[in-house]
Amino acid sequence: MTTVRSRLLVVILAIGLGLAAAPAAFQMFSRAPKGGDMIDEFRPYMTEDQVALFQGYMAKIRAADQEIHDVIEAGIVDGGVLDQAAYDAQFSLVSGFSDQWPAIDADMTDLLDTMETNIDNFEAVDALPPFALFPWFFVLPGLIIAGLAFAAYRVGRHRTPTRLLGALAVMGVAVVLAPVFFQMFTRAPLGGDMIVDFEPMMERERVQGVQGYFITMGGAEGQLRTAVVPFAEAEAGITQADLPAAAQFSEDWTAIVTDFAPMISTMSDNVDNFEAVNAMPPFALFPWFFVIPGVLVAGLAWWARRAGESPEPDLQGDTNASV
Repeated sequence: MTTVRSRLLVVILAIGLGLAAAPAAFQMFSRAPKGGDMIDEFRPYMTEDQVALFQGYMAKIRAADQEIHDVIEAGIVDGGVLDQAAYDAQFSLVSGFSDQWPAIDADMTDLLDTMETNIDNFEAVDALPPFALFPWFFVLPGLIIAGLAFAAYRVGRHRTPTRLLGALAVMGVAVVLAPVFFQMFTRAPLGGDMIVDFEPMMERERVQGVQGYFITMGGAEGQLRTAVVPFAEAEAGITQADLPAAAQFSEDWTAIVTDFAPMISTMSDNVDNFEAVNAMPPFALFPWFFVIPGVLVAGLAWWARRAGESPEPDLQGDTNASV
């Protein structure tokens, strides 16, 4: 005869198996390690010092562009050395850079501002356990709960499985406390905010566009240094003293490329990893994937212990007896 306790143990068994199966349902075994790889690769760049360095480089390029407009182009074109068409044709790389700079500046500033805003969020996610372990935080407790429930069901056919029910209650409480221990209620939502903020950045087309910016800027720097500045000095009377920002741009260009290139390469290499993480359930829900099953297991185990062996009434037998 099926007892109340037996039915409760079947429900607990189902919860345990569901918890163990959750990572497979969400493809966490493949997606979570990719998230860990992404965190590892972005760690060197998601710091206040590194972002400030990048922002400083952008300020130097911005100043150089302003100087190209206000001093070089104005001196050559407004001074009558070349007309605008001739200037654009002769110095096409610098002119093209100047035309594209507002869009480059806006896009790169947006990227760096997003990085700066999410430094604390990144640190919160980085403080969570390694992503590759996340699936096992579901699988192992789920299998233990299912195993204890199955054992309690078998033992319960002969005697009260007091110790097994107590172990189930303890496991339920442990699952509830896991997100508290790892501070997931505060850290996981911050990770979700970061994913939302970076989603527009981590698109293949946009990353390729950023890579193209450095080709444009590199071509402009080379032509500025080897052709535009010498021409401005010789034909427009512009001196090196008039071009401190342009000189600084050329002086720092190698360092700019050396520091920016690995970060942009990291973005490109992690587009697929980002998409894998973004395809998982929202980070803010993860603590509840532990709390809800844990509360249910602990509560049902307590109920099963109180239920004892009292069978449910056999209504058919009672009816026959009364007849």
